[in-house]
This record gives sequence, C-alpha cells and structure tokens, in this order.
Amino acid sequence: MTDIPQPSRPLRVLAAMSGGVDSAVAAARAAEAGHDVTGVHLALSANPQSFRTGARGCCTIEDSRDARRAADVIGIPFYVWDLADRFREDVVEDFVAEYEAGRTPNPCLRCNEKIKFAALLDKALALGFDAVCTGHYAQVILREDGTRELHRASDMAKDQSYVLGVLDDRQLAHAMFPLGDTVTTKEEIRAEAERRGLAVAKKPDSHDICFIADGDTQGFLANRLGKAEGDIVDESGSKVGTHEGAYGFTIGQRKGLRIGTPAPDGKPRYVLDISPVDNTVTVGPAAALDVNALTAIKPRWCGTAPSGPGTYTAQLRAHGGETGVTAEVVDGSLEVSFTEPVRGVAPGQAIVLYDGTRVVGSATIASTVRATADVA
Repeated sequence: MTDIPQPSRPLRVLAAMSGGVDSAVAAARAAEAGHDVTGVHLALSANPQSFRTGARGCCTIEDSRDARRAADVIGIPFYVWDLADRFREDVVEDFVAEYEAGRTPNPCLRCNEKIKFAALLDKALALGFDAVCTGHYAQVILREDGTRELHRASDMAKDQSYVLGVLDDRQLAHAMFPLGDTVTTKEEIRAEAERRGLAVAKKPDSHDICFIADGDTQGFLANRLGKAEGDIVDESGSKVGTHEGAYGFTIGQRKGLRIGTPAPDGKPRYVLDISPVDNTVTVGPAAALDVNALTAIKPRWCGTAPSGPGTYTAQLRAHGGETGVTAEVVDGSLEVSFTEPVRGVAPGQAIVLYDGTRVVGSATIASTVRATADVA
C-alpha cells in the first residue's frame, strides 16, 4: 500500500456530521489538513425527538444541535439537509420488507449505499464538492496507477469496512475517512475531541439500529406489520410453541423463542428457518446451523470484479470475525464455499470478501447450504 498523496490544491469537502464524536473529529482533521470543509447534518427522521434514548437513536434535535456546535468550534460552515424521504424509502421500508420476507437486513450498510454515498454524494458533487467525509474507521488507498482501494482500518478493533463494502469505484474516488489510519483507542479519540474543545467528547456512542430508538426491533416491526400468530415447530414438524409474527425472528436466534416443550436432549434450540409463506418458524440444535456454502446476489465490487474462482476471507456481520472461503461469480451470483462450517448465516445479511486488508466487494446472501450434522 502507498500513502495517499497530498492534493495539489485543498479539496472542497462535505463532512457528514451526525452529532457524535467520530464525525466531529473527522471533520476537524479534514479542516486541519487544509481542506475547505463544510459540515452537514442529515435530517433522516420525519419526526425527530428532542432527546435521544440513552445511547440509542439518531437524527434528533439534540444531535443536530451538537453537530452545529462542533462545526462552530472547528470554524466551518454548517447546514442541515433533509433526506428523510429518501431514508424512509431506501432504508426503513427496505428493512421492514426484508424482515417480512423472512430475511435479516443490515440497515447501516444500506444507508451507506443509498444515502451517504449516493443521495448525499450526488448532491455534494452537483454543488461542486470533491469528496464526502465521514467518521467511519476504514481507509481509502490511492495506488500509483491512480486506482483506489478500500482497506480495513489500521485499528482492527474499530474497523467498519464491512458496512462500506457496497461502495464502488466512483464512490471511493470521492470518499474520505480521516480516522481510518489512526491506531488509537476510542478514549484517545474522545481525548482529542476534548483537546479540540468539542463538547461531544463525552457523548455516548449510538448503537443498534439508529431509527429504532428504544432498541425494540420486534416491537417496531409489529407496529408496522401487525401481529400474525403462527407455529414454532421442530425439525420433524412437530409444534413446540407459537409466535406473534415470523418477522420477529432471525436465523441463529436463541433467546425469546417462548418454547414450552424442552428439547429431548435438554439442550438449547435455535432458529433454523423462517417461512413467511406459512408463517412458521423452525427450531433445532446448534449443530443444525452449520453452513458449508452460500449463494449471494447483487454483488458490488470495490474495484475490478474478480475473474474466475479465488481464495479470500469473508466477514458475515458487522462485528463478526473472518473466515476462509473460495468464491466465484456464476451467472451474476456469488457462489461461496467455506473452508470450515460457519453458524448463524441468514439470508438478507451481507457477505463481504477481503484479500488481506483490501475489501474486494460485497453481496447479499440469498440462500445457504447446510452441513450434514449428526444431531441425535
């Protein structure tokens, strides 16, 4: 890898400022590097609340004010852009539809693809900006031949390249991640914010799904989709419980199953399958979750698409580890085989391929091939 060369002129940078510490420090670093930075807060909720719920939620009036105060301290112009309609259509409604279809989506990844590096980036370029800056922990590396690559952050503990695996060449060419090459703890980032006089230095991080402020995903889905009672069955098809909506479950789930009948072996049971057609949830032993292979659709490449089969590592969830795979594009879909069985793989999740620290691309899991397990 080579260092990103300093531009011959300061870039016009639009810094997405969520109201949190990471985006504030990223904007401050971009300005300190000599770029012409303008801060923007994205209003993504049609009905923002005055206060967050602990460390949950986003797009509140409080967040907007925190972002504005940070921009004032940094000394950059600041605006609020209303992208609530796009966010509702491209992220929230997609999230609900995916769960209704029995899949498990990743709304953060979809937001990066559709909002921050599509709607926001398109508007920024139309206004003459050169790049969009965010507080993500990842790196864009400029090669000597002028091509760009997306790489993991220097600090693997904070790496967020998984949720950026949907970015294509054009988007990478206009992306800036000032925190990605810094090997520091979150406490050190907060200390830097405090040194810079940013009041968000001690603000708690947001987590879980940003548009579900109370963290109750099942309740959120129930309000949108209504209750739909159905059966929970074991692998033989015998009824072992009931539920109020198959959309409230995900593959690999163990807690909250409300199964009255214990398993014959006395061991915990997990969600193995979700069938929205007959509103049935199938449960079984952990060993039945083992997956040897999968098919993923809608691949997006951070550079040139691979030609022929290749050996990579893969990440299957935002905070998951890496696993060895072989992968090949066949008739437009990504066919993946695991070197060792993995568990908890759900349709709707994203699989992101890596070559070392370089992000090769991502795709949406459509189906899996279960390993043959002796569960007796």
